[in-house]
Amino acid sequence: MISYKPFWETLKNSKESTYTLIQKHHVSGATIDKLRKNKPLTTTTIDNLCRILQCSVDEIMEYLPSHLD
Repeated sequence: MISYKPFWETLKNSKESTYTLIQKHHVSGATIDKLRKNKPLTTTTIDNLCRILQCSVDEIMEYLPSHLD
């Protein structure tokens, strides 16, 4: 499973907010919703977030192995 938990920490430590991502950088509200719900994002969107936040991919997302019982 992909988790966007690192994104929220990176965002908190940046000068940006969800408001500025939407208003200034034209990130859609749907993208913010996908980040909140750990839904799939395109690599283009990940690239844009890295550019805006000046960070690496691992500061946006992480892989968490699924445990099959």
